[in-house]
Amino acid sequence: MTARILVVDDVPANVRLLEAMLSAEYFDVLTAASGPEALEICEAGRVDVILLDVMMPEMDGFEVCKRLKLDPRTAHVPVVMITALNQIDSRVKGLEAGADDFLSKPVNGLQLMTRVKSLVRLKTLTDELRLRASTTRMIGIEALMRPDADSGARQAQILVIDEHAASSERISSSLQNVCDVLVVPDPQSGLFQASQGDYDCIIISGRLETVDPLRLCSQLRSLDKTRSVPIVMVAEQGEDAKVVRALELGINDFMLRPIDPHELTARIKTQIRRKRYDDELRASLSQTLEMAVTDSLTGLNNRRYLDSHLRTLIARSMSRQKPLSLLICDLDHFKLINDSWGHDGGDAILREFAQRLRDNVRGIDLACRFGGEEFVVVMPDTPFDSSTKVAERIRADVERQPFTVGQNGQAIPVTVSIGVASLKWTGDTMEDLLKRADRALYQAKRSGRNRVAAEAA
Repeated sequence: MTARILVVDDVPANVRLLEAMLSAEYFDVLTAASGPEALEICEAGRVDVILLDVMMPEMDGFEVCKRLKLDPRTAHVPVVMITALNQIDSRVKGLEAGADDFLSKPVNGLQLMTRVKSLVRLKTLTDELRLRASTTRMIGIEALMRPDADSGARQAQILVIDEHAASSERISSSLQNVCDVLVVPDPQSGLFQASQGDYDCIIISGRLETVDPLRLCSQLRSLDKTRSVPIVMVAEQGEDAKVVRALELGINDFMLRPIDPHELTARIKTQIRRKRYDDELRASLSQTLEMAVTDSLTGLNNRRYLDSHLRTLIARSMSRQKPLSLLICDLDHFKLINDSWGHDGGDAILREFAQRLRDNVRGIDLACRFGGEEFVVVMPDTPFDSSTKVAERIRADVERQPFTVGQNGQAIPVTVSIGVASLKWTGDTMEDLLKRADRALYQAKRSGRNRVAAEAA
């Protein structure tokens, strides 16, 4: 696992120690001796994880972390704060500043490596999502990584899987003011609940008696529904081996008993904020993909989607020996409409025609905007005779009811010409089918418009 780790500490001996430990695991290591130097390095180049000392002159680690998390360029970079102080309030202050984790000196090498590797995996996933979503609302997305980003968001949903009532009650009472908590004592029921619900974080007790908690973590990571949900394990003092193994299996964080309520709250807030950030990236990606295959004016699929999906539909019809028909619709004298009513009027007519297409075809039919004022409808499992009846229904609907444009709702009569073609089962291709439908459309236009013409298979 190659990654670039930035070590920030004003004590050279501490820097050399961490640099040696990380280099032994084949990480690329950068170093900085002060907060301003660390900020400059992060802004200038790629850093995957930051190991940040708290006690530094000029600018302490809390301030550095806060500035990193407020900067859209660095807000997504995981920060592990390292300090000789072991007070709970220092941990909470660091987590509230936006840190992703907190370690005390002397640093346990095994815990350090497993935490760094876990955060590197998380950063790799986030980078991929950021790259794919880079053409969308990145500025708005970055705001979700700020430490105060939870304000105004929906109440977080937390699932606690713990067989011990006293333990789960302490967790639940600690979190009651920041999220809704559901406690499930039975691990198998908890696994089912997790797979059915919509949770922002799952807390698992490390002392389950009926099920191996590590196996439960593995099962949660294998399910599509919970693969990206943060998992926090609550372990006992001295269970380093179990914690390390859990981190290797993909949990996001852990806490050791006895649990401090303030630290628990801060760690859960960190996990919720990062999950919502990644969820927003995924949503942005889905929207980008949707936009790539959708006509923005009419909401129908576009030519790019038609070219891809029509081949699939044809191949399926061929293999099943099922009929498939296609219509090409062209609004008559559309240039005259644009000249008379402007492009706003023309756009209004295109949108209304798209809606009338939807109203006159089935859910399994594919309606697309082919370009300009041309539309295509692909009808699987539809023989030639039935497709011509559908085309005639569309034509009659357009002719019967005028279209409305402008603020005054001016009624404009519009007609449409339609060409129909059906698939041949002997070596027919998408290009052949479209060409025959286009010839039929040309025949309808040449014959006077406002009519349906067809080429039989």
